[in-house]
Amino acid sequence: MHLLNRPLATALCSAVALCAALTGCSAQPEEKASGKDGTATSCTPGGLATKVPGKLTVGTDRPAYAPWFADDDPSNGKGFESAVAYAVAKRLGYDRDDVVWQNVPFNSSFAPGAKKFDFDINQVSISEARKKAVAFSSGYYDVRQAVVALKSSKAAKARSLAGLKDLKLGAQVGTTSLDVINDLVEPTQRPAVYQRNDFAKSALKNGQVDAIVVDLPTAFYITGAEVPEAKVVGQFPTSRRNTERFGLVLDRDSGLTSCVSAAVDALRETGTLATLEKKWLSEAVDAPVLT
Repeated sequence: MHLLNRPLATALCSAVALCAALTGCSAQPEEKASGKDGTATSCTPGGLATKVPGKLTVGTDRPAYAPWFADDDPSNGKGFESAVAYAVAKRLGYDRDDVVWQNVPFNSSFAPGAKKFDFDINQVSISEARKKAVAFSSGYYDVRQAVVALKSSKAAKARSLAGLKDLKLGAQVGTTSLDVINDLVEPTQRPAVYQRNDFAKSALKNGQVDAIVVDLPTAFYITGAEVPEAKVVGQFPTSRRNTERFGLVLDRDSGLTSCVSAAVDALRETGTLATLEKKWLSEAVDAPVLT
């Protein structure tokens, strides 16, 4: 290999510098987002460092309940959370065929430890306690908790938090529904705790509890399709201080968090989240507020 003489090398360097100064000669910068540690993270569509290169692995629990999913099949794009997952994937540059669904039990999704998914979507409320173990995206749904009781029960007549205080209430373990019972209602009886909402619904139908607490869309689905002899008694009050939101769950040190949050924010700004909520959660209309 021959060495370049000094005049020629100088000329080449000048040409390179001139080309770099021109937009047409330089590569366009990749979109960046700030990571958890403050470093820049590339959000180039389809170019993220996912668990499986070229694929986006999304976790959720089974059974996958309506109205968040449909027909117990997260991959069909039906139901609010399935639709949100695919919308986020599209913003990140992944086609529908590039999304791989993984079965992840609800409580395992936000438990400490490394995750096998890129993000999990399963009605997981963002909380400071959970942030100690996992990372969250921006919130994709504002949550309201509600009370469901059999129409023939005394619980169905409750019009206030005080009216719930002496009732036997139930909720799924590890949920904010259970937190609302303990922290807001403060019942005189220890609440019944269930591994799944299915078990809580069975307890309600069998008279083992007076009422159960679930999120509002689930409450309307239960009373409309699963337990028609039940009614939505009311919803719990919210305020700016106690606003509850569902967020996508990621590994605590995931490099994807900022990009996933940016995707969720974009879906909110463009009105996509509102459109999907109207389409899949339209039955979750207003219910009386229990104060």
